[in-house]
Amino acid sequence: MRYGVAIDLGTSGYRAQKIDLNTQEIKRTVITLRNPLPGANVMDHMDFAIHYGQDLAHGLSVNAVKNLFQALDVQSGELDRLSVCGNPIQLSIFQGISIEDLAYAGERKKKKYHIEEQKRNARIVPSSEIPGLEEFNCEVVVPPAIKHEVGADALALIIKSGMLDSDQVSIATDYGTNAEMALKVKDIIYTGSAAAGPALEGQQIKNGTLASPFAISDFEFEDGALRNYVLNEEMKPDPGDLVDPKTGEILEAGQINAKGITGTGVIALLEKALGHDLVVLPKIKTPDELIHLQNKITFSERDLKEAGKAIGAIRAGHITLCATAGIELTDIDAAYMAGAAGTYMDAKKAQKIGLIPYSTGNIAQLGNTSLAVAREILLSEGRLWELQDIASQIIGTHIMFATAPEFRDAYVLELAYWEEGMPFKMFKKYLKKKSLPSLDDPIDNPVVDKRVERDIPVLGEEGLHVLERVGTYMTMVVDCPECKKCIKVCPNDAITIDEESRIMISTDLCEGAHCQKCIRACPPEKFNWANLEVFKPEQE
Repeated sequence: MRYGVAIDLGTSGYRAQKIDLNTQEIKRTVITLRNPLPGANVMDHMDFAIHYGQDLAHGLSVNAVKNLFQALDVQSGELDRLSVCGNPIQLSIFQGISIEDLAYAGERKKKKYHIEEQKRNARIVPSSEIPGLEEFNCEVVVPPAIKHEVGADALALIIKSGMLDSDQVSIATDYGTNAEMALKVKDIIYTGSAAAGPALEGQQIKNGTLASPFAISDFEFEDGALRNYVLNEEMKPDPGDLVDPKTGEILEAGQINAKGITGTGVIALLEKALGHDLVVLPKIKTPDELIHLQNKITFSERDLKEAGKAIGAIRAGHITLCATAGIELTDIDAAYMAGAAGTYMDAKKAQKIGLIPYSTGNIAQLGNTSLAVAREILLSEGRLWELQDIASQIIGTHIMFATAPEFRDAYVLELAYWEEGMPFKMFKKYLKKKSLPSLDDPIDNPVVDKRVERDIPVLGEEGLHVLERVGTYMTMVVDCPECKKCIKVCPNDAITIDEESRIMISTDLCEGAHCQKCIRACPPEKFNWANLEVFKPEQE
């Protein structure tokens, strides 16, 4: 049997499919609930690779891919071809390409530090050129970036949306941790990515989880009570419990239990809570300042802040793209939603809280465009070179949100709105004062074209398999004083120490640069991340 594997190297988790190359049938799908690199977003991942070594980051990425092979039940002798897609940082780390040119904004700094821009064109290489994959003796297929900052995932979003074939002013957004977005005005594509954080994918939320079976993905109010909708094993929503959101009392038992809430569930909850005065920003108006969901899952004011920051970053990104293009948000005719969050999210609810421009009347939900493109180039080399031609022809203007004053001004206002309770009328007033594109009121009935029911439409005859843990580790032997402070301060229980004073860090649980509590808790000569190595099973 000849197999190929297509992988979306996502910032918040990997998606992989085993494909029979003879029949082109998808056989099995495997997803992880986290990225193997320490951290909560792409900036954390880049920080980790820059400060502690890209070899370390590469080793973790490759080990995660090998764990996916195992979960897909693909042996080294059966694998003919591997294709990957993702943002430039994830793809570069996986391939072992330097990311220094991605880490520094501006040509002056690059010149000062003698940093060369890396080529990120489409390519097919033997797996022997990817350290750690030598045993598989297969081809590795990598799609092109548009520019070095605008990766294959953004290209996938642009192509699968169909926006290149339309004269409409349109915006496409991948609603994930890195929130890639593209605005098309005439023949120009304006791109950017907002490090929105993982709240829209269910992380950084206390009871949050990625879209996976038994996760709450939607809500509706029924006579003042909250109906939970929970993803089943086919990744489709089933009615869950009807709950009093103020007390958690179950008023009617549903058909399915829940283990957590997805980012799409967070969006639906916010839209309903704001509309029914359960939330009056920045407060939750219940006796214990919690919104109670089914199975004792709760949503707190801290969760509200995390979600607000993510929503605000995406809307600030949309405002920045429009400001750069010299148009108003009201000029946007069509919006495209991609990624798991963009698939399971109720588009009308998302628009009401600002994730889609308020006046846009046509919305399409596309699914996981990155995995779709990985699958296409796995099955067709011609498609790979076609993508390279498209990437070369696109007139692209990439905006670095980190240095754009428009983004800074818009995001400061977003934080004031979500975290301080600034009235929406005042929000709009200050946008005008800053000469930024204005916000209109949400329209009532946009036309929604839900092109897929799941972010991964076809799972294969062997079904969906979820890796709750990625299974990647860093390790080092230390002269441990046995205080175990590092273990005690770790918020995610990512650290263990064995009898031989060998520290093991579960990298998918580690919050990386966002946290570093373990580093601060221990003397630097005892606990130094520079001494960490990628743990390999043969070390046991």
